[in-house]
Amino acid sequence: MAIIRPFRGYLPLPDEAKDISSPPYDVLSSKEAREIVESNPKSFLRIIKPEIEFDNSNNISNERIHTAARKNLDKLIISKKFLRDEKPYFYLYQISMGQHTQIGIISEVSVEEYDNGLIKKHEYTRPDKENDRTKHVQMTNANTGPVFLTFKNNGDFKNLIKNTTEKKPYISFKADDYTFHSIWKLKSESIIKNIESYFRSIPDLYIADGHHRAAAASRVKKLKQDLNPKHSGKESYNFFLSVIFPHDQVQILGYNRLVDPSQIDQGNLLDFISLNFKISKLSNGKHPASKTTIAMYFSGSWYYLKFKEKLSSNNFVSTLSASILQNYLLKPFFKIDDPRTSDKLEFIGGIKGLEELENMCSKKMIAFVMCPVEVDDLFTVADAGQVMPPKSTWFEPKLRSGLVVRLLD
Repeated sequence: MAIIRPFRGYLPLPDEAKDISSPPYDVLSSKEAREIVESNPKSFLRIIKPEIEFDNSNNISNERIHTAARKNLDKLIISKKFLRDEKPYFYLYQISMGQHTQIGIISEVSVEEYDNGLIKKHEYTRPDKENDRTKHVQMTNANTGPVFLTFKNNGDFKNLIKNTTEKKPYISFKADDYTFHSIWKLKSESIIKNIESYFRSIPDLYIADGHHRAAAASRVKKLKQDLNPKHSGKESYNFFLSVIFPHDQVQILGYNRLVDPSQIDQGNLLDFISLNFKISKLSNGKHPASKTTIAMYFSGSWYYLKFKEKLSSNNFVSTLSASILQNYLLKPFFKIDDPRTSDKLEFIGGIKGLEELENMCSKKMIAFVMCPVEVDDLFTVADAGQVMPPKSTWFEPKLRSGLVVRLLD
């Protein structure tokens, strides 16, 4: 049973929403975020990436950095560019990119269900990133970015929202990346009850993106609960902000790799690859068509690498292209033991095209293009209590931060 609740959200004024809202904190470097804020001082990046407020954040304490985030959030609220709804609502969030459209419910979800494994994970978190997001929630006393969740849609979800999208949205704009974003407020008591009832019939929710935000919510709950002798379980810290999309609307792109070959003998690379892969040279770049195929850009040419062996179905994770690349090439040839920490490896989201990867490789890098995992793969891994290799899923379009914010009372 999925426990979700309406809440009193803080939303930007409709004519300010485009300028205030921003990409998620974890898809931009600090340098990229600073460049955006230089041209748009209203950007919500000043709240979700507050290190950009300092010239050298490496010498600034984490507490001071996130105190700056709180001050910037307070300014938006005090200036009345962010207004809080008088009553608890659900919110409907529609995102479109090209021909793709997805519509989900913005709600509170239960930390207890996350702790008990009813909100399922498919990747490990890093302690340093958990620490950072935990401190962010503590200092801002807010959920400033939603966790992207999905569920196995039985087809009935569209009946919940069919009348809402025919009405004019409260917020609607085209972002700089040519994605379209719309927000509707679901105010009717009957709609709210129907949504709550529907999700009580959903056995599990799955984290698509935002594992560190969910983990931080769990840690904040424990910290606040320990300080509250009258803890009842109904406090706002028992829940966290989410957007829940049906699985058949989720779009996953490949998460590609750039490898620094400076410390290996590149002359032996193709010979080593041929031990486990059938190599085909391509005239142009081409995305892989199966999980056992990887595209490689090396020394000005594109290659298809088709894995030779038949993998055991008893270990599903090992059949994913990221696992094949790691186990049969990155680890034994490039000596990359832990892809999460290696300085030889860079992860590139699938939204960047093959031509852009070629340009990146002009700096003497080697590119590996992965076959995207499917949402059913995510379910298979999460249901088995396993995790995917690091950086296996790149979701598009990206959710905007700063459209609906949830303060902890």
